[in-house]
Amino acid sequence: DGARVRVSSRRGSIEVLAKVTTRVPQGTVFIPFHFGEQAANRLTNPALDPISKIPEYKVCAVKLEPLG
Repeated sequence: DGARVRVSSRRGSIEVLAKVTTRVPQGTVFIPFHFGEQAANRLTNPALDPISKIPEYKVCAVKLEPLG
């Protein structure tokens, strides 16, 4: 809790502070994407959904690595 981690996907990586909580299911990562300092959308696919035409910014597979 509070450790600096690298979050990586096929599309990129970012560094954030981790917080473990029961509010996020085990095996799941949540990163707010409304704030520029996290740059979470670097990890996601900018392709548009074929029906809604909305980018797939809310889901992707990631790997966590502790830093330091």
